[in-house]
Parts: sequence; structure tokens; C-alpha cells
Amino acid sequence: MEEQVAGYVADQQLPARPAPASEKGIVHAMRKNLFATPVDSALSIIFGAFAIWLGWSILSWALLDATFLGGDRAACLGPEGGEKGGACWAFVGAKFSQFMYGSYPIDLRWRPNLVAIVFVILVAGLAIPKAPFKSLNVWLLFGLFPVFALIMLTGAGFSVTGGFMAFLMLIAGITVHLLYADDAGGLQAMPGKASALALLAAFVCIVLSSLTSGTIRFLGVTFTMWSLLACLAVLLSAGAIAFGMAKRAGSQVWRPVVPVLVAALVAVLLAENYGMRPVSTTLWGGLMLTLVVAITGIAASLPLGILLALGRQSDMPAIRTVCIIFIEFWRGVPLITVLFMAAFMLPLLVPTGVTFNQLLRALVGVALFSAAYMAEVIRGGLQAIPKGQYEGAQSLGLSYWQSMRMIILPQALKLVIPGIVNTFIGLFKDTSLVYIIGLADLLGTVRRGFSDPNWITPSTAATGLVFAGFVFWLFCFGMSRYSQYVERRLDTGYKR
Repeated sequence: MEEQVAGYVADQQLPARPAPASEKGIVHAMRKNLFATPVDSALSIIFGAFAIWLGWSILSWALLDATFLGGDRAACLGPEGGEKGGACWAFVGAKFSQFMYGSYPIDLRWRPNLVAIVFVILVAGLAIPKAPFKSLNVWLLFGLFPVFALIMLTGAGFSVTGGFMAFLMLIAGITVHLLYADDAGGLQAMPGKASALALLAAFVCIVLSSLTSGTIRFLGVTFTMWSLLACLAVLLSAGAIAFGMAKRAGSQVWRPVVPVLVAALVAVLLAENYGMRPVSTTLWGGLMLTLVVAITGIAASLPLGILLALGRQSDMPAIRTVCIIFIEFWRGVPLITVLFMAAFMLPLLVPTGVTFNQLLRALVGVALFSAAYMAEVIRGGLQAIPKGQYEGAQSLGLSYWQSMRMIILPQALKLVIPGIVNTFIGLFKDTSLVYIIGLADLLGTVRRGFSDPNWITPSTAATGLVFAGFVFWLFCFGMSRYSQYVERRLDTGYKR
């Protein structure tokens, strides 16, 4: 019986037969998806006709009837000065350099070009997964590139005081303490206590230095006695952390010291005179200014948003209350109001003789505004992490900052990548609001071009706005696609 059954058992798979001719091809797809019912057929015909009409109208306006070459408005006008009907791309071509750089001096535009090339190279080194030297790229992009860009775009030669250097070093020292104090034993160990006391002493010295004038000249920077003591106190703080790490771990003890030294180096580099012609920020404009505002806001809002999100979930009532007030205040105020306050009200609130660059005021306002929204996005990611992850970090003996840095935040940030990038895209588009306070970003520069009497035509405004919108779309679409790539690459099966 078994032999008879075995004779009818197939020992190889039969090849798949092709689908029937009526069930494949574009005709079948259209019949199934567009003309399945009478209602579907009617809607498909109506919307199809509308899409064809709209597509042909756009194609005719943008390409077929458009004017691509010309030296003035006459090229974009029809006979007897009438409307020609197509886009005036000659206007964009004539104003293209102005749209990119604003009023930046023509003979110095190699500076922003060089800054852009270096930025693209460094970002590509981080964005491409297989690119080598990731750690070096991080230090160059977030540590030295901002200084390089500031020097190249402005010409440097800033009047840097010892108090400013001490402030930069204090920020670096606080960051070092938060990141590495636990590796040195925390506040329970002597190095951690010494580091905290040194930072407190540095803060007091900075406050006292603001009340006195500088008399000590060192490395091109004018110090007061208090600002010099503040710098030494920050160095002592970083040295205490490094000493504690050497006693406990014995490796990579250079890490706490490097950020503090880099902060001091930044102040020295800004104070140097490189013989370059200075360029006022009032001459900045176009796409260059848009990218400066957007990149600065993005780079500042993410770390600040993380700190605010952690502070809002803190068990310490004072820190939690301060973070909640900060977030709710900035979220409840429109960005245009923030920019108006920064441009017109802030000068009335500072002491007489104290001035702030208008672009700097806008950058601070945009960064703080975006940080409030970023904090809520990050908080959503923190709340999505299971409680077991926190308990697991505690069971390993990790401190709060160690668990956040190594376990909680990597997972939380991965979960909210869409929200983070969505905030970045919104920030990039909101940069056009700086035009209201007199800063000529890309959209503002395009709008200024409309008033040029040599290019006043019926299609000039539409052409310029379409060009600006396309540039914004390119950057936003690029950020969106790259975020989707990062999501797929970091996907670890959270989907259900």
C-alpha cells in the first residue's frame, strides 16, 4: 500500500502558471482601481481631466511659454508691453547670486562657498554609515566648524574678554561634569566634590568679573583677576574629574580635559585678527542667511530640548517647575512675537551701552522657541520607554546620567525620529519670519527683488515665489527622506 501511495507523491514543485491575460496589464489595473463601479468611473474621469488640465497648465507656464534668457523686464513682456503668459526665469537668473548671498560682498563670496563645502563634507562623513573617523567628524563638526564658519563669514577680530572665555569654559566644564562625574565616583567621591565646588567658584568669579575692568592681557584676551581665576577653576574642575577617572578606570582620562581646552581655544581664535576684511551681518541674506538661522536653531534646540525634557521629568521640584514654566511660556507665544521682542524690546531692557547683534537676537529667539517644542517631542520618547529599562539600568549600578546616556536616551531618540525631523522641517520653514524684523532671508530677498523696476512684470512675483518654494521643498524633502532612511536602518522590531 505504501509503495502505491508513494508512486503518486510529487517529488518536485510544478512551475507557476502565468496569470490570465484579462488579469494583468495596465488595462486590468485601471479597471480594478479606477473603473470598478459607475461612481468610481465618473470620479476618475472628472479628476483625471482636472489633473491633465492642471498638469498641462503648469507645464505651459513653467517651460513651454516661459522666458529663460533676458537682461531686463522687456524679455518677459509680450508685444506692446502686454503679459506674455509664462514664467520669467530670466528674473531668477539675473538675481540668482543675490538670492543665494544677499548683499554679501561679491569679491568675498568665496568665504561662504568654502564654509558650505566644509559643512557638506563633515555632514556627509556623519550621514554615510560606512564613512570612517566618526569620532573625529563629530569633534570637527560640532566643536571647530562653528568657529571656522563664524571666522570666515564675519572676518573675526572680535573683542573677546576674559569673562567671555570664562563663560565658554564654564559651559564646557558643566557639560564635562554631567557626562563624566559618575565615572570619577560621583559627588560621593572626593574628585566629584572638588569638581562641583570648582565650578561653583568659577561661576562666582564670573559674576565678580563683570563688576571690574580688565587689566591682564594674555593670548590676545583681556582678563580681570576674577575672570582669570574663573578659567583656572574650570581647569581644576576638569582635572579633578580626570584624576578620579584615572583612579577608577585608568583609561581615556583626556576626555574631561579636551572640551574645556577647546572652549578656551575657541575664545582665542575669535580674538585673533586674521587680516580678513570684516563683513557685517547686516549684509548677510538670501539662502545663506536662511541656512545660518536654520542650522543654528537645529544644532542648539536638540541638546537644549533634551535637557528640558529630562528636567520636566525630574524628581526635583525646583528643576521640574523651571522647565515646565520655560516650555509652556515659549510654546504659548507665537514665533513672530518672539522675534519682535528680540528685535525691539530687548534693547530697551538691557543697560545703556550694551548692544546685541540683531542676527544674534534672532538666533537666540529661534533656538529657544524651537527647544520648547523639541522638549515635548523628546518627552514623548522618554514616556514610551518601558519602566523595565529604567530598572535594568539601576540594577547594573548605573547613575542617572550614565543610564540616560547609554540606555534610555538612545532608545527614546530612536522612537521619536519622525517628530524630531518634523520639528526641524518646521523650524527651517519658519526662518522666513525673520524678514519681518529686517533680516533678508531667501524669501525676503526674493520679495525685495520684486521692487526692482528693471524686472517688474506680471509674472515676476509668481516666478520668484515658485523658485523660493522649490528651494524650501528641496531641503525639507531631503531631511524627510534621510529621516526615513535612518528609521529603517535603526528599526529593531518595535512595530506590532
